[in-house]
Amino acid sequence: QVQLAESGGGSEQAGGSLRLSCEPSGYISFNYCVAWFRQAPGEEREGVAGLDSDDTIAYADSVQGRFAIWKDSATNTVYLQMNSLKPEDSATYFCAAIESAYCNRGDPLSENYSYWGRGTQVTVSS
Repeated sequence: QVQLAESGGGSEQAGGSLRLSCEPSGYISFNYCVAWFRQAPGEEREGVAGLDSDDTIAYADSVQGRFAIWKDSATNTVYLQMNSLKPEDSATYFCAAIESAYCNRGDPLSENYSYWGRGTQVTVSS
């Protein structure tokens, strides 16, 4: 059973940076598609950044140029670097994963992710 554990959330002022980590356990290989999603109170969950196992990367328009996703192949840890933070980035951030056999369809933010972490809170103050 794959489990995902997010960390790195916290409070930051607008313009600041945070780095989120998603550490997996239970992987039998590193051929997974992974992504970060976020959900603010009263709003729908939205895809933020995705990385397919074929190295296709996608970002939401709202974070393009400010956020970066990558994976450490040695540890399978997935990171989300968030720069130039804005108050509207405040949300609970979740990482998600799915085996590569079921993804790589061209849009990492549209994959049918099977595994989800419990989330980490990010609060950005103005």
